[in-house]
Amino acid sequence: MQQVKLGFIGYGEIGSTLGAELRGAGLAEVASFDNGAFDGPYAALIQGRAGAAGVALLRSPAELAERCDILVGVTPGSASVSSAEAIAPHLTARHLFIDIASATPKVKQAVAAALAGSGALVADGSIVGTPKDGLALPILASGPAAEAVRDALVPWGMKIDPVGPELGTASAIKILRSVLIKGIEALLDEMLLGARRYGLDDAVLASASKTLARPFPELAAGLLTTGVIHAKRRAEEAGMAAEALADVGIEPMMTRATEARLQWVEALALKEHFGGRVPDSWQDALAAIEARMPPAGGGGQ
Repeated sequence: MQQVKLGFIGYGEIGSTLGAELRGAGLAEVASFDNGAFDGPYAALIQGRAGAAGVALLRSPAELAERCDILVGVTPGSASVSSAEAIAPHLTARHLFIDIASATPKVKQAVAAALAGSGALVADGSIVGTPKDGLALPILASGPAAEAVRDALVPWGMKIDPVGPELGTASAIKILRSVLIKGIEALLDEMLLGARRYGLDDAVLASASKTLARPFPELAAGLLTTGVIHAKRRAEEAGMAAEALADVGIEPMMTRATEARLQWVEALALKEHFGGRVPDSWQDALAAIEARMPPAGGGGQ
């Protein structure tokens, strides 16, 4: 394992988890710059975490760039561009830079644009796990620096998988995946709050678990292919589920949105298009939906 000088921009949950475990793995030089490290409500927490791990807290982006060769952005995505702009004047061709915040491809491309004149090699990264994964936290990487960052940090125990040379690819995978993952979280809140009011939370969770206990690609294919045929019935069922939630005082925000989306699919007349027969693949189902979507700006979703 070759020693590298690593710096984190931000030292919150992700930065402090990786920083502590990399130091524990034997990486000698780990530092961080965090706007709140010396002044703010979480200064004591940040300093305590860094002190326990042996991670140096620096007072400026300039210090971090001077001390480190590989820089990892772990701020919230809303701060990615401003953080890149702050450190850009201090980077040179010796630096590798990867931003692993959750953000859109457009944001990551703006980060790269902010660093374009620095000479640094830039990558876009996205986290597809949780801090509980520790040093093996799964990270996707794309862009010119993706493989170089992987080669430098994977030997120290990090899990970085390059997914292509184009900046924004890693974040596109993560942010589109979040449509489902964050939606599941919101749907669980709504379902189980309602089930709890009916005194059926354990029974409803067990029933849902049986339906979902299939390999996910198989589950997705089954829902998408049958959905274009049965959208009307499923929209009606979602409407009834929303009423059941409202009856016990739970606002059915997610369920009403589900009803609306299924009604939108039903209005595309896909059952007629397929002659009432379930299409052979989910790709066929999606292609048919896309072909009948209203043009952009035409009032469709």
